[in-house]
Amino acid sequence: MSMRALSNPNLITKNAALEKLAAELLGEQVVAVDTESNSLYAYKERVCLIQFSTRTADFLVDPLAFDNLAPLQPLFGNNGIEKVFHAAEYDLICLKRDFGFKFSNLFDTMVAAGILGYPALGLGSLLMEEFGVKTNKRYQRANWGERPLPAYLKQYAQQDTHYLIPLRDRLRESLRKRDLWNLAREDFDRMCKVKTPKNGSLAQGDVKKGFWRIHGAYDLDPQNAAILFELCKYRDKVAKSENRPLFKVLSDQTLLSIAQQTPLELKGFNEIPGMSERQVRIHGRHLLHAVRRGLSCGPLYPPKRQKPNGRYLNRVDMLKRWRKASAGKMGVNPDVVLPRDLLNSVAKKNPSCKEELAEVFEAVPWRMEHFGDQIIAVLKD
Repeated sequence: MSMRALSNPNLITKNAALEKLAAELLGEQVVAVDTESNSLYAYKERVCLIQFSTRTADFLVDPLAFDNLAPLQPLFGNNGIEKVFHAAEYDLICLKRDFGFKFSNLFDTMVAAGILGYPALGLGSLLMEEFGVKTNKRYQRANWGERPLPAYLKQYAQQDTHYLIPLRDRLRESLRKRDLWNLAREDFDRMCKVKTPKNGSLAQGDVKKGFWRIHGAYDLDPQNAAILFELCKYRDKVAKSENRPLFKVLSDQTLLSIAQQTPLELKGFNEIPGMSERQVRIHGRHLLHAVRRGLSCGPLYPPKRQKPNGRYLNRVDMLKRWRKASAGKMGVNPDVVLPRDLLNSVAKKNPSCKEELAEVFEAVPWRMEHFGDQIIAVLKD
């Protein structure tokens, strides 16, 4: 298979150019897509670059240069144009969150490779195995919100879509040869219904619920938990005002250590792991106030976790053992046979017949046809 050589990508920063690109992409049968975001450099993450590749050219769209990207919505929602991603879920969440895009007709090269049983699913590994192409992941954690965008970052971003269509061609052919195309298709279709997370992120101001996600928070005494909450409120306020990610202000484990040790004087922060002299100088007095507020307010108790009953857990275990055996026969990862969300839904509903299972498997007819009888038999054992 001939591989199109890399050339300078087309950077789109003007409305006229965006409308022209959107019209051009609508004339394609398949378009490769990727995104870059700035989660490591901002309080509230946003998409900072969208890469597109056709069979003849590569494009970089700069979302920071536009009030909106409405001209691109017809592309993402067009069922006649296949959009190719690698590890699409996060890209889709970000695109839906920032621009409200709706999706149809997707192809995910990572999902396809997983269904085909590839041992390594990273894009770099797949490109090396299929084409002998070595990609450089040196700038994976770069600041994509930087402007002007350096030439080396443009070239790096371009590579994430440049090879996707040839890779899709090979994987699609293999899926068809192994009679797995319909299985892959239903997983691609399920991706189109991706949901953006509800307010569960500390960086979105949901500190009261979010601070319980810090590892070790559930082990705190309720009064110390109240201290941790006040510490997190302070950190969130600083991060928001400086437009910095939370971890670049103070780490979770540093705040947890403060909540555990409850220093009441500035010198007490010298014993806190992760606290530098500079951090003590900048944040020390504010953190002391947060500790004292936590001590003076009422204790905080963790939200109750509803424990699943034993019969449900037994069904989960039986289904996992069945899918592992089935996956072994097919030479794929167990999650390909029965994705986790479907496994949990089946275990919860506990269908006693195929008609009841069909309600759970409405979006996965291939699995219903090939595994329905087996799953009902497993649950009856």
